[in-house]
Amino acid sequence: MEHALSPTTLSELRRPRPYPAVSVLTPTHRREPDNAQDPVRLRNVVAEAKKQLEADPAVPRERRIDVARQLDQALAEVDLAHAEDGLVIFAAPGEHQVWSLARSVPERVVLSDTFLTRNLVSAQASERPFWVLSVAPDRATLWNGGTDRVAEDRLAGFPLTRDHRENFDAERQERIGDMPSTFRDESTRHFLRDADTAMAKILRDQPRPLYVTGEQAALSVLDEVGTVTKNAVHVPHGGLAHGAPDAVWHAVRPLHEAETRKDTAAVARELETARGRRAFAAGVDEVWQNAREGRVRLLAVEENYRITVRDAGGDHLVPAASDDVDAREDIVDEIVEQCLETGADVRFVPDGTLGDARGIAGVLRY
Repeated sequence: MEHALSPTTLSELRRPRPYPAVSVLTPTHRREPDNAQDPVRLRNVVAEAKKQLEADPAVPRERRIDVARQLDQALAEVDLAHAEDGLVIFAAPGEHQVWSLARSVPERVVLSDTFLTRNLVSAQASERPFWVLSVAPDRATLWNGGTDRVAEDRLAGFPLTRDHRENFDAERQERIGDMPSTFRDESTRHFLRDADTAMAKILRDQPRPLYVTGEQAALSVLDEVGTVTKNAVHVPHGGLAHGAPDAVWHAVRPLHEAETRKDTAAVARELETARGRRAFAAGVDEVWQNAREGRVRLLAVEENYRITVRDAGGDHLVPAASDDVDAREDIVDEIVEQCLETGADVRFVPDGTLGDARGIAGVLRY
């Protein structure tokens, strides 16, 4: 199952497909007893997708069989033992993908000529993704971080390793206390400079907060030779370039949580300032209208805020029940995607942060 949504992957998912491109969404659960319902619910929503394929006269027989086969293959790949809060299946002629999301999604089936991506985009934003670069004299490892985990990533040639022909023994040097001189070695400095250059390329394509872990001597060298890494949050903890994801998460988590608290406080201050100069929008209807016009510069959303609405005559959104005609259960995800598309800064904040703004607020450009 897929987790990390890069700009390149998102662009590929949004590419038009031969009709039908099928999107199947269902909420899932991480723990008992709620997760007992997930297998049945998933099978039912996939069966509903096949039913819609069968009933659609615009889908030729061969294409219907192909897409139904893709749905079956996707279903076989789902690992509910590692389920998060939402699951998305994409299926089209000749292809399928399964995405696990750390954010709940409404249960739905959509047949179109593109996949439905707004729930993926919103889930990615809500995870507050970050990068961790772990460096050692002989290895630099890249980690992809999210809400409650990190996982190794292999972008831009990572992990980077030193050439074995250098007869390099980092473990021995660490045992005998020779690590500082190791990091003063010119070839080691060159290796760390290469890691910094590779990290800069990733940040250009996928800008995120960056944490760098390593011996203090390594971090000091990066301050001297690096560009992006010297401005990152430094975590003086060695051994993680060869470590396991859990160890990296344990080392980074306290700093990441502290940075998140600082970020939340800064968002609250910016919203208060905007309120004072009348550049403030609050509530789903007001924010939705400004988002459509590209006026939102900063969007703040409480982490678990969800609301079902319907369009009242094209000008306003009003609360609705899930089974209402034209109900829009994922309007918050739609707003998030719209704001990101127009260059807004989107921040998810703890529940209750926004007070009387009713779960969602924005700072306006004008």
